[in-house]
Amino acid sequence: MAVRIRLKRIGAKKKPFYRVVVADSRSPRDGRFIDELGYYNPLKDPVEIKIDEERARKWLNEGAKPTDTVKSLFDKLGISKTSTKPEASETEVTE
Repeated sequence: MAVRIRLKRIGAKKKPFYRVVVADSRSPRDGRFIDELGYYNPLKDPVEIKIDEERARKWLNEGAKPTDTVKSLFDKLGISKTSTKPEASETEVTE
């Protein structure tokens, strides 16, 4: 089973709000998912991103592939397979 870390849109029309989820690559964008890692709100100024780093790293180490958008969100937060931060397990960024 190919597992992807991707965005699931839950916002209303013209008001996007996304959850960062782990899902089978064959399931629909807003369909079933395995795990929820956090959320991304592009409408806030500054943009609001909240992702559980520990769980994200766990899925990356197990072979889950992030989509391009999620990869850019992870880069903003400094999340990668090998990075280890001893501080809090949840990170919130407002830019």
